[in-house]
Amino acid sequence: MSGLKPLPHVYTVSASATPDSDVELTSPRLPFLHSAPPVEFGGPGDRWSPETLLAAAVGDCFVLTFRAVARAMKLPWTALRCEVAGTLDRVERVARFTDFVVSAQLELPSGGNADSGYAVLEKAKQNCLVSNSLLASSHLQTAVHVAPAEPAVIELGNRASA
Repeated sequence: MSGLKPLPHVYTVSASATPDSDVELTSPRLPFLHSAPPVEFGGPGDRWSPETLLAAAVGDCFVLTFRAVARAMKLPWTALRCEVAGTLDRVERVARFTDFVVSAQLELPSGGNADSGYAVLEKAKQNCLVSNSLLASSHLQTAVHVAPAEPAVIELGNRASA
């Protein structure tokens, strides 16, 4: 992985379809994706849709931002899982996403500092460029789990019975 490149960055994606096909999404050097409307819009519900891709972008960006912030703040961590719930609603007769809730569960190693974990999660939320680029509000719900200390292992010698 190379270093950061100066801004602005441009990301290109091509979307193509026929009247009855999935949408094929392509971008240079990436595998293609098939997209279709979600069930809520009459689609099959078994493919990525623009709606699920947007929620995925919020989650993906949050995790990658967390990783960078944790590295910069030297926070040791073992796992991060987040669920993203995006709410689509009608506002002033226009359908749009109105809210994204990122529920993040962070696991720290034994002896980890939960306060530092929460601080890094919050900093990741503040710096997530996808969430910062959206009109919808974004909320973060967090949980930090510190692994228990390793129990002492006592080895007992085998005694021979006479």
